[in-house]
Amino acid sequence: MKRAILLSAVLLSALSLSGCSYNDLTAKLQKVNADWAKVESAMQRRADLIPNLVQAAQMAGVQEQEVFGQIADARSKLLDASKPSATGGDKTPEEKQAVIDANNTFGGTIGRLLSLQENYPVLRSNESFLKLQDELSGTENRIKVARDDYTDSVNAYNTTRNSFPAVITAGLLGFREQPYFKADPSATTAPKLPDANSMRRPTGQAPAAPAPANAAPAGNTNK
Repeated sequence: MKRAILLSAVLLSALSLSGCSYNDLTAKLQKVNADWAKVESAMQRRADLIPNLVQAAQMAGVQEQEVFGQIADARSKLLDASKPSATGGDKTPEEKQAVIDANNTFGGTIGRLLSLQENYPVLRSNESFLKLQDELSGTENRIKVARDDYTDSVNAYNTTRNSFPAVITAGLLGFREQPYFKADPSATTAPKLPDANSMRRPTGQAPAAPAPANAAPAGNTNK
């Protein structure tokens, strides 16, 4: 009789703790998803700016077509990874990780685009390119703030999720760990280039000559 009473008390306590854990996990997961939405919004703004930067560079006579192709490919992969979840709800941890990986690759190609100023001095005086570059810099700051907020939310959620008794609730009800936003260090560092051809893979063809300093300025690149 005593054992039955003790077992009942344990079960009631477990259910009570589980209920509290469920509410806590739900609230913190909602915060994770809300902060993730801010990250995606900032990354979308950056992706929208890049075509205008490329256009400004092309109109100034920059001829690094392979770099432009890499940028377009990386941007396409990021936008594809950022599409709504296949489940119709919030993104799964795997889908978030795919966006993080695609964002890191895209960030690396942006560094290549900006480093073209080292090889094409005309870009340093191109008003459209410089204005867009300033907007991109502001967007990068937004991404950093949103990424830090998301990381803090993930840390709070994962810590709760892996603590007792929440870890039992999480296992039973499908609360999964969320991925941290770990950016590739090289994604935010523009490469230092020794010459104008260092970003190209060997093709056996003579390099294209850079645009003359008196090239026509870019027109309006706004959408």
